[in-house]
Amino acid sequence: MNLQGITEQDIANYLANTPGFFERHAELLASIHLTSPHGQRAVSLQERQMEMLRDKHKGLEMRIVDMIRHGQENVAIADRLHRWTRAILLTQNPSDVPEVLVSELQHQFLIPQAGIRLWGAAEMFQGQPFSRAVTADAQSFASSLTTPYCGMNSGFEASSWLEDAPTVTSMALIPLRHDLATPAFGMLVLGSPDPMRFSADMGTDFLVRIGDLASAGLSRLLPPR
Repeated sequence: MNLQGITEQDIANYLANTPGFFERHAELLASIHLTSPHGQRAVSLQERQMEMLRDKHKGLEMRIVDMIRHGQENVAIADRLHRWTRAILLTQNPSDVPEVLVSELQHQFLIPQAGIRLWGAAEMFQGQPFSRAVTADAQSFASSLTTPYCGMNSGFEASSWLEDAPTVTSMALIPLRHDLATPAFGMLVLGSPDPMRFSADMGTDFLVRIGDLASAGLSRLLPPR
């Protein structure tokens, strides 16, 4: 048989397309030895197949453990979100809602600093801490956000709403509105001394939900539409 010009790929293709080859030459299966990735020792084909199955099984186990861990984390987040929402709903005095919303958010999600401003509150709530003056630029910026801002504290006006603004290095700015078609009537700000707590590349889906729930809870403080 002339082997000149035959490549390893040619041999692999032949074996893949000729399943009866090893049936006709069964003795070859017993004589084939491969290098094990575990210690570089020579093992039989059957042993190598068993090692591959064990490695695959181990990989599946790790994926299952990872799925369980993420599931447990998601349940914990859902529980915290439930407790936060419940605290807002149980607040009877509308003027107390912003304070409860902020304090419970900090407590449930371990947020170092948080603040809130409403520039669309009804006249009866004027003079409350949450309705202090906000510049037109800050209001316009909040309305321009289609998703929460996450990133470094670049001297945003909203940072001054926090108790210890100079220590804040990363922030999340969450617009409060009825829907994307309407201007923001307020903004929720979260701050942390950890520069990676609210990074620019983090997902914002959860913060969007926080904004939606907060906006709904604060609707009691707004004038009739």
